[in-house]
Amino acid sequence: MAGHTEAQELPDGIFSILDTDLYKLTMQCAILKYLPDVLVTYAFTNRTPHMRLTRAAFQWLQGQISKLANISLTSSELDYLKSTCTFFNDTYLHFLTAFRFQPSKHVRASFTPLKDTGSQDDVGDLSLDIGGRWLDTILYEIPLLALTSEAYFKFCDKDWTYKNQEDRAYTKGRRLMEHGCIFSEFGSRRRRDYHTQDLVIQGLKRAAADCKAQAWKGKLSGTSNVHFAMKYGLSPVGTVAHEWFMGIASITNDYEHANETALRYWVGCFGEGVLGIALTDTFGTPTFLKAFKRTMPTPANSMADDKATLIPGAASPPLPPMDSTGSKDTAEERSYAQIFQGVRQDSGNPIDFVKTMRDFYESQGIHERKTIVFSDSLNIELCLEYMRAAEEAGFTPTFGIGTFFTNDFVHESDGQKSVPLNIVIKLSSANGYAAIKISDNIGKNTGDSETVHKVKETLGYVEKKWVNGDETTRWGTANNEATKAKVQKS
Repeated sequence: MAGHTEAQELPDGIFSILDTDLYKLTMQCAILKYLPDVLVTYAFTNRTPHMRLTRAAFQWLQGQISKLANISLTSSELDYLKSTCTFFNDTYLHFLTAFRFQPSKHVRASFTPLKDTGSQDDVGDLSLDIGGRWLDTILYEIPLLALTSEAYFKFCDKDWTYKNQEDRAYTKGRRLMEHGCIFSEFGSRRRRDYHTQDLVIQGLKRAAADCKAQAWKGKLSGTSNVHFAMKYGLSPVGTVAHEWFMGIASITNDYEHANETALRYWVGCFGEGVLGIALTDTFGTPTFLKAFKRTMPTPANSMADDKATLIPGAASPPLPPMDSTGSKDTAEERSYAQIFQGVRQDSGNPIDFVKTMRDFYESQGIHERKTIVFSDSLNIELCLEYMRAAEEAGFTPTFGIGTFFTNDFVHESDGQKSVPLNIVIKLSSANGYAAIKISDNIGKNTGDSETVHKVKETLGYVEKKWVNGDETTRWGTANNEATKAKVQKS
């Protein structure tokens, strides 16, 4: 049985509005500015469908979802955001101070038992449907995923303890840093529970202290979780998610210009050099790169060819970037690839991605050192492999490591792996149009299948398969650890 007595001082569930990933807040800030009245829906998918909740787990989850209504931004959290996340404007911070979850209005949870005996031990399928204004519903994803995982490991797979979790994180962090890896903790959404993530970050902090003492080249650069960043004095890390691109594509129903439109409004909200890591794979990286090389509109050219990248009904148009003197009138024409500091790789073959990005930047005459953030199902061996490949290609590699840190357990009874849930919540519609994600791996296609097929045809998308693309066994099986990368060389 799980050693929950070791975490009795901590309450169950979610108790801080900042217990979420930074990019949910940044996207909410942009939505408030441009798209405050857009209506959306979200859909839950369990990519490990054989791992089901019990009725007792579901009832606990229902109670925790209801308790989200009690959470609000505290004065200390507001002060933290003002001093640390200076890219948030006063309008957004005022909005967030008044923000409240309304789960009774926005979230519908249901449980369908495989065989209904009325017992608390009946197992069944979980359904989570979220709907409402995008502005009001965007923050549900991370808490609902974290709570679902916690419910499963609190009631269903209970053959584990917290023993050695801090030390395991310390050992992992130390090994990464002594080999020169720069990485962040990205484990909120699929964590075993709050206490596990807390222990992990304590272990990583210890490893970071060793790194500093030994003058290693590696670094713990932060955490995507804003609450833990505040609690432990780490940098909150993150920029934008697929959701931003998916929503804009759905709203405009224009997939050919969706990437460029999303980039334009992002820079318009936050400015150049701020939150400047671009996510490439929402509709496939080749399609994204066509937009990435486009010129960001300036006052001199914005009236000539930018209509295709304006969102109908947006509250305000995106303002062109300023030049280094703060003047909009003299801003030079530059591409998005020049403006953004780098890109994030989140699906498909990472080695191929490095080569693709190297060829792309060279074709654009861009010679400054750019960053690649790797964030797709990482472990130590994969980080070291991808680091070498990226550095040899002239990039600065960094890593967002999630489930490997916050849900890496074995069963107490037999030492076999206690496999994490692979669960996601994705935008499923915006303003009545289906929202989809294609990615660089067929296993991560998301959304209405007919729309996915039509968009692939429209964009000339070439289907890709990757040896590590099976999402049902991404984090291993009960008898085995997740497989190490068997990267397919081109």
